Amino acid sequence: MKQNKIQTCLVFTSMLTILFLGSCQDKLLQTYEVNNPVYMSYEALRSAVKDTAPEEISQPGKIYLYGDYILVNEVREGIHVVNNTDPSNPEVISFIKIPGNIDMAIKHNILYADSYVDLVAIDISDLNDIREVARFEDLFSWSLPPYEAGTRVGMVDEAEGVVIDWKVEEVTEELDWEDQGLMYPTRMWESTMRMDMVSFASANSTGGGSVTGTGGSMARFIIYEDILYVIDQSNLHMFDINNELNPISAGSTQIGWNIETVFIAREHLFIGSMTGMYIYSLYDPVNPDYVSTYWHVTSCDPVVVEGNYAYITLRTGNICETDVNQLEIVDIHKLASPIKIKSYPMHNPHGLGIDQGILFICDGDAGLKVYDASDPLNLNANQLAHFTEINTFDVIPIETHLIMIGEDGLYQYDYSDVKDINLLSMIPIVAD
Repeated sequence: MKQNKIQTCLVFTSMLTILFLGSCQDKLLQTYEVNNPVYMSYEALRSAVKDTAPEEISQPGKIYLYGDYILVNEVREGIHVVNNTDPSNPEVISFIKIPGNIDMAIKHNILYADSYVDLVAIDISDLNDIREVARFEDLFSWSLPPYEAGTRVGMVDEAEGVVIDWKVEEVTEELDWEDQGLMYPTRMWESTMRMDMVSFASANSTGGGSVTGTGGSMARFIIYEDILYVIDQSNLHMFDINNELNPISAGSTQIGWNIETVFIAREHLFIGSMTGMYIYSLYDPVNPDYVSTYWHVTSCDPVVVEGNYAYITLRTGNICETDVNQLEIVDIHKLASPIKIKSYPMHNPHGLGIDQGILFICDGDAGLKVYDASDPLNLNANQLAHFTEINTFDVIPIETHLIMIGEDGLYQYDYSDVKDINLLSMIPIVAD
């Protein structure tokens, strides 16, 4: 009995000590590192477009072919201009600074490009004297640049401008005693959730006398007749560019969520999303008419079309949710009822292209794969070539000439003889 009384006294004394200390120290200091936003003001953004001396390609994105020029996006920085008069000896000749740029399209020497939240039109008829001729402000969803997963992100104020980078800083903050178990202060949870939401926001023939150019399968910009089509996370925007120097908004229509790519074939738009392929008729180019949807598992998804078949690559990635890496071939004889006829496992397929039945697939770090697609049900039996030891992103095949962008270079191939595809040139990527 005496021992029990002693234990009771000890417990009571411990409780008093905890209560006493809690009353004396109701705050907890926590020190941590945080990514705080680095802003570019809207005023600076809207006066930043200019032509500069050529720079080395270090973080390539989308590619675009226009006549004797290849344009290579430097992610969120601008566009490298490559003189490709001789594909065996291409030369980077200039850099067009466009902050926040990811996509592009060209008609009659007018370059249309995104610049964070804006769409800009730039006259490139004289590459030594480019001129911004039009700008549509606040067209695109406000977005944030990439950050390292698992790191904390500070408060973001859209009124300050666009976020162009992050600066790691040490922060010491007082937390209420009852909040000590939180991983982040409350304000950190709010900004992290906001960032997750906004981070998702984000074929015509060509030749020496091109009117328009040709983009790869990852494109979000594409031109048909006198209309420029631009997709964002959920909408299709249209611009009348009959007068290239004075583009006019022709309206927009909501497609769905997580829209990623756009392709034109058979007078129809084929829009790739993380959940499916949307088909819209362009019989009236200013008023695309919904035809059908082909649904697939949630996955990153570009699409190309030739004849009666659509080719879709599905892959895992930064924002792709399922563990699926494959090529799907969809029968579109009847555009109103697309049907999958075959799927093929891949390593991690990204962009793809098709020309006269020759299918090119950028299978990530598994390299470039080339197939005779004349028999869609037996694709594996008809592989023509496999270029390994390169990390591939997207391709543009056109008239026996293939342009491919990868992690380590801008490649060009001659496939006039599909049994003997030859490398013409490679401009190396110089890592930061």
